[in-house]
Amino acid sequence: MDVTERQIEAAEAMVSLERDDAIARIRAELTADGTDECIACGEPIPAARRRAMPSAERCIHCQSTYEKGYP
Repeated sequence: MDVTERQIEAAEAMVSLERDDAIARIRAELTADGTDECIACGEPIPAARRRAMPSAERCIHCQSTYEKGYP
């Protein structure tokens, strides 16, 4: 099986995203309740999301964008 440069870059991006996510989780745990405002867009994080994920640092839209690897 040949590994392409694109596959290597995708794997590196995934590792980087997982590392960044782990760091964000640890920071959220250290601050206990996360934040009331999205760290990406500054909008309030909806109460339903806060109940489901008390340590959430991003709104659903920004978290989805973050997980896809977009800035």
